[in-house]
Amino acid sequence: MRILVVGAGAVGGYFGGRLLKAGRDVTFLVRPPRAEQIRKNGFAIRVSGEGAEDLDVRAIVSEQIEASYDLVLVSCKAYDIESAMDGFAPAVGPETTILPVLNGLRHLDLLSERFGASRVLGGQCIITATLDERGHAVLLGRTPTLTFGELNGAPSKRTDAIATTMQDAGFAARVSDAVLLEMWEKWVLLGTLAGMTCLMRGAVGDIVAAGAAGLMEALLGECCHIAASEDQMIRPDVLQRTRALLTDASSTLTASMLRDLERGTVTEADHILGDLLHRQSELAVISPSLLRIAYLHLKTYEGRRAREGIPSAGA
Repeated sequence: MRILVVGAGAVGGYFGGRLLKAGRDVTFLVRPPRAEQIRKNGFAIRVSGEGAEDLDVRAIVSEQIEASYDLVLVSCKAYDIESAMDGFAPAVGPETTILPVLNGLRHLDLLSERFGASRVLGGQCIITATLDERGHAVLLGRTPTLTFGELNGAPSKRTDAIATTMQDAGFAARVSDAVLLEMWEKWVLLGTLAGMTCLMRGAVGDIVAAGAAGLMEALLGECCHIAASEDQMIRPDVLQRTRALLTDASSTLTASMLRDLERGTVTEADHILGDLLHRQSELAVISPSLLRIAYLHLKTYEGRRAREGIPSAGA
């Protein structure tokens, strides 16, 4: 199976790197500056605190795509999806399957409109990773998980083939018969975590210590209400785990969106918070809406960033 990994950031770099190390046929599609960085520094993956595993990677730009791929693993940030689609379009052939692992759900509509719904799988990943100063992928947490499946929940030969390809590659790969619901469950978690940690500018434990655990639970309830209005009922055991995670007084957990905000970089506010708001029905509207307040807080930041030309960290 020929695999094109769109993006060689922390997520795509780690999953793609593990697949490459396991002997799979992997090519990375990157932008010219990233291609130059990889040419200069090479590419490696490592677990935090351990030695690096250097890899001989093939990193190409869009103009170098010469044929279609069997699997396109899309790992870019949600706000880059339109440009990413333009970039990997030459790699999509009659038998290509597209597996996105972006946050939120808006990308499913965009990918389906561009390439046809039959090509697109649902997917999500659980991973805590970053890029180091050389642009190498570093795993910071536990063993990552990549979950995928047909959006209608039906079994298929292509998901079985992908699962076989990803077997024993150094991360957990799982086919789900309810991948859309699982994507919603992650979205509800991310919407709550990102909204509240950005609004309060602190980790989960900081928010609880400040006496604002009730606000965290209120925002969680609001996000669950929106999911229910889309006929996606968060499973009780998942909701229980999510609530415990978001109200843990000892937790240092923050959303990556808060880290983006603190670095002065662009955020996924529109794709995680804004799209949740867009999808809520009139029956799902809660007043006052903490989700709307959190979203407008981030849009205010982005407006000021654009107006003042605030540079990204490291620029």
